[in-house]
Amino acid sequence: MIVVAGEALIDLVPRGAGALAALTPALGGGPFNTAVALGRLGSPAAFCSRVSRDAFGAALLDRLRETGVDVSSVQRGDEPTTLAVATVGTDGSAAYSFYVEGTADRLFTAPAALPAGTRAVSFGTCSLVLEPGASAYEELMRAASARGVFTALDPNIRPGLIPDPGAYRARFRSWLPSVSLLKLSAEDADWLGGSPKEWLAAGPAAVVVTRGGDGLTVFTREGGEYAVPGERVEVVDTIGAGDTVNAALLHGLAARDALSDAGMAALGGEGWENLLGFAARAAAITCSRAGAEPPYARELEPDTA
Repeated sequence: MIVVAGEALIDLVPRGAGALAALTPALGGGPFNTAVALGRLGSPAAFCSRVSRDAFGAALLDRLRETGVDVSSVQRGDEPTTLAVATVGTDGSAAYSFYVEGTADRLFTAPAALPAGTRAVSFGTCSLVLEPGASAYEELMRAASARGVFTALDPNIRPGLIPDPGAYRARFRSWLPSVSLLKLSAEDADWLGGSPKEWLAAGPAAVVVTRGGDGLTVFTREGGEYAVPGERVEVVDTIGAGDTVNAALLHGLAARDALSDAGMAALGGEGWENLLGFAARAAAITCSRAGAEPPYARELEPDTA
């Protein structure tokens, strides 16, 4: 079981040009997208969050169930669902503004236990910024790591939600001793400062940096650096691409019995390049269609993780 902890929200995606283009609601949130992608790839997955009882919240849970994701760890609340208004650039890249005050996911509390059979827990995005939930997710991350559970972190920076960048950067560094795998975009890396070498020294066994169409690179604690190019595709938008990479990495590590520091160390260059290539192909499929619609395992055949 791979548990994904974090927010589920509604993306309002423009269907046309200009500030007053019609907005279409789409199910989203980085952790939610990661959980859906894991389910579509065939990994046993569970979602750990707090979701509204409104119609949007019901639709989010329906999608998780349809994808085979366990929702028994989802808390419910009467507050509204968080909204994220997307702006899609001419190159397909997406930027967001958020409506988060008084929403359900901010009131998440750390559970007493993770689902039975949990092998890994993934964290990231808005859920690690917005209090009081952010402290609860942080508590869960530290507790899981202390019990020897593999932890993955994708900070997925949303600068508009971070009132004190210096404080957030310090908090990010404080998480690293509890992180097994750090995955982040080149833009996130620039915003956070530091380098893969520095982050590896603080805790993670591997750091994966994504560069959009230019591909992915992994840096390992043993000094390895392995890269693959991006998959060429006609980009509709990039919504959910990074979340698909997250899921593909976790799915592939689980398939290799490598959800551990020792397991990742044993992959070597060929193993990492195969895994990164699989993640690149999965992300390319997501980019080829509107919204966060990660691929099913059958769409990647005959490729394997």
